[in-house]
Amino acid sequence: MDVASQNSSLRAIMAASPLVSTILERWSSINLPDCWLSGSAIAQTAWNAAFGLPPEHGLADIDLVYFDDADLSEEREARQAARIRGLFSDLPIWIDAKNEARVHLWYEAKFGYPIAPYQSSEQAISTFPTTAGAVAIRPDATSISIFAPFGLDDLLNCTVRPNKVQITQAIYEAKVARWRKCWPRLTIVDWQQV
Repeated sequence: MDVASQNSSLRAIMAASPLVSTILERWSSINLPDCWLSGSAIAQTAWNAAFGLPPEHGLADIDLVYFDDADLSEEREARQAARIRGLFSDLPIWIDAKNEARVHLWYEAKFGYPIAPYQSSEQAISTFPTTAGAVAIRPDATSISIFAPFGLDDLLNCTVRPNKVQITQAIYEAKVARWRKCWPRLTIVDWQQV
C-alpha cells in the first residue's frame, strides 16, 4: 500500500472511532501549542479495526501531547490537563495532556536515566517506545494531518517493533506484555531482532 493509501486508511479508521472522532471534532477548544493526539491510542484503535474489535477495546487512555517551552511548571501542565479532561468529561476514557517541553525535568526520576530537552512535539513523538505507537494526528484545514516518523507500515500491519532511540528493553517488554493480552494476534518483534 502506498503512503497516500495508508494515510487514507488511517484517517478512515480514526473517523470511525467515536472517542477519537469526538476529540478531533472539538479540537479547536483544546487550544494548546504544537498539539497532537498521539501514541498508543492511535495504534490500539487501528488494531481494533484490523481485528474486528470495538474501537475502544483495550484503550487505557488517550494522550494529547503539546509543546509549551514558555512555562515548564508542573502546575501549569496539571491545570491544562484538568481543563482538557473537563472539555471531554462526557467521554468514558481518561484523557491526558503532556507538555513535551518539560519531559526532561521528570524523565530520569521515572525511568532511571536523563534525556535532553525536546525541541518540539514531533521530536518527542519520534522517541515513543514503538514504531507503531510513534504516530500522531490532528485536524488541519481539510482533513487530518498525520505525523509518522517511521511510516505507517507497522501500525497498519499490526506489528509492534521497538523504537530504540530512547527506551530500554525493560520499558519495551512491559508495554508489549499488556498489549499481548489485549491483542494476542499482534506480531511482536523481539527487542534483540532490531
